[in-house]
Amino acid sequence: MNQNTELMQGGSIMELPVLEIKNVHKKYLSHSVLEGVGFSIPRGKIVGLLGPNGCGKTTILKLISGLLQLDEGEIRINGISPGQQTKSMISYLPERSYLNDWMKISDILNLFSDFYADFDRERAEQMLTDLKISKEEKLKTMSKGTKEKVQLILVMSRRASLYLLDEPIGGVDPATREYILHTILKNFDENSSILITTHLIQDVETIFDQVLFLNQGKIVIDGEVDEIREKYGKSIDGLFREVFRC
Repeated sequence: MNQNTELMQGGSIMELPVLEIKNVHKKYLSHSVLEGVGFSIPRGKIVGLLGPNGCGKTTILKLISGLLQLDEGEIRINGISPGQQTKSMISYLPERSYLNDWMKISDILNLFSDFYADFDRERAEQMLTDLKISKEEKLKTMSKGTKEKVQLILVMSRRASLYLLDEPIGGVDPATREYILHTILKNFDENSSILITTHLIQDVETIFDQVLFLNQGKIVIDGEVDEIREKYGKSIDGLFREVFRC
């Protein structure tokens, strides 16, 4: 039993949001990236974090994962501040790969098995088999789309409370996008949630339960997808284009 499971069996943790952010501020030197950002994500939700380039989306994911330190405010994952204890609760897919091209898939599976107690190797190997990706193949021989499939398989094969996916379908073909979305939907349960950043809103909005629009370091729209569509009479993609004049 891993630490994440033990915490969940405590009972009270199930009543908390998976993620809660309050009044978060972050600066890089003199440039303010986030200014009083606040939102929460309940369990069992897929949430889109949407905004133009440079608005702070990746910064938020890095703060949640503990890769950056906030300047002011609070972040709680299952009621706990980012740190050593929350690493077992978060599975993070960064926009850029952190895996070495010389590695075989079998090497990466061994690495994840050793590093993450919650890594479901059987699940990962089954998805690789479904996609006809050999465990003896090296990353450097793969197309961009296949690499992105492998990275997502690794991330979604962990039994995490919160999945952070930074542009998981950027720059891949429509067939690959379809598989990635299917993998996202298939591989999380009602006790976990997913936070996704993407520019391909039209392709992804059908899987969102909640969306957050981030602009100039602030959340300008936060709500359930169906309620937002009804309120504004637009798709999420259409509303995004209107708000940000795309």
